[in-house]
Amino acid sequence: MGTPMVQLANILLFVIIALAPRSVESNVAVLGSPAAEPALAIIVNQSNPVENFSYEDLRKIFLGERSHWPNGRRITLVMLDASQPERKVVLREIYGMSEKDFNNHFIQGVFSGEVFVSPKTLANSADVIKFVFNVPGAIGYVLASEVDSSVKVLRVDGRLPDDKDYRFRLAARPGN
Repeated sequence: MGTPMVQLANILLFVIIALAPRSVESNVAVLGSPAAEPALAIIVNQSNPVENFSYEDLRKIFLGERSHWPNGRRITLVMLDASQPERKVVLREIYGMSEKDFNNHFIQGVFSGEVFVSPKTLANSADVIKFVFNVPGAIGYVLASEVDSSVKVLRVDGRLPDDKDYRFRLAARPGN
C-alpha cells in the first residue's frame, strides 16, 4: 500500500487529474496546455458559404477594409462592448491596437474613405449570437463555449477554437 505520505500523494494526483480540463475529442486532461485557455470563436450566419479565412483576410474584414463577402453579400461586423474581455483579445490579436487607436482608426477611416464597414457594438455574447443568426452578412466573435448551432464557426488559417495552436485565446500569448 505504501507509506501514508505516498498514499496522500497518489490521492492528490488523482484529484488533480480528475479536475483538470479535458479535450472533448479524446477526454484526455490538458494540464497547462494553451488549449485549456478559453478561446474565441469567429462566427458567421449559417447561410454564409465561407468556411475558412486566412488571418489576413479576417483582419481586412475587421479593419473595415473589405465590405462584401465572396458571394456579394454586404459584411456587417459586430463586436462586444469595450468592457468585455473578449474585445481585448480581438483588439490585441486582430487589430494590434488599443481601444483608443481602434476608435481613431474607424473615425479617420470612414472620413477618408479607406474604411467601408464600421462595427456594430453589442453588450453581450447572447446578443452577438442572435444578431449573427438574424443578419446573413454578419460576422462577430464570442467565447467558443457559448456558440450554439444557430451560427457557424469560421476556421482561421484552417484552425478551429479547439485546436491547440488556435490564436484567439483570452490569456495573453507568450511575449505579449
